[in-house]
Amino acid sequence: MIGMSVRITVSYAQSLDGRIATAAGDSRTISGPATLRLAHRLRRDNQAILVGINTVLKDNPRLTCRLVRGRSPLRVVLDSSLRLPPECELAAGAADQPTWVFAGPDAPPERERILAGLGVKVSRVPAGPEGLDLPRVLDLLEETGCVRLMVEGGGAVITAFLRARLVDRLVITTSPILLGSGVEAVGDLGITALAEALRPRRVRRRRFGPDMVWDLQLEKVRT
Repeated sequence: MIGMSVRITVSYAQSLDGRIATAAGDSRTISGPATLRLAHRLRRDNQAILVGINTVLKDNPRLTCRLVRGRSPLRVVLDSSLRLPPECELAAGAADQPTWVFAGPDAPPERERILAGLGVKVSRVPAGPEGLDLPRVLDLLEETGCVRLMVEGGGAVITAFLRARLVDRLVITTSPILLGSGVEAVGDLGITALAEALRPRRVRRRRFGPDMVWDLQLEKVRT
């Protein structure tokens, strides 16, 4: 299968109780400066970085590796209904930093024309069990030569890639704070028994100031 050769790294920062944002959506200061630079190094080391549209709407990210030296990756957004705002950082800067949006078959054509006029590449893919057909997304990325993809969020996208067993590497930064109610990092994976749990084949831990970084190698399902 073509897209299965794309190496996928999922990376996110969470609180001790597994939250990537507060109940109000605040997520920008969960981890410290050292682990933020680590995240930017991971971006630099991958050819593309992928987020869901909800992350764009909440955080308006640039998705660059500006904190470290190196070339910023291709920016990829999963956006079934083409809700990407033309004024957001990703769309407004698409002429200078390549941005690729994957939309569903029923996304409004007028939205596609507006984004294309800003330099955003839009590709339509079929719907799938995880919202969009993720293997098809990976196929299209690989056809352009992208074989190293970083998935950065949000929770629904992280869960979708893990549930589909598409992840090779999982890098989790855990910060020693408690948030209580908030946005969970990983949702339902369809696991009903401990024997079904995702178990890494290799585990490494590193401390960055007060933060702990877990670097896990997972077994990707290949079909």
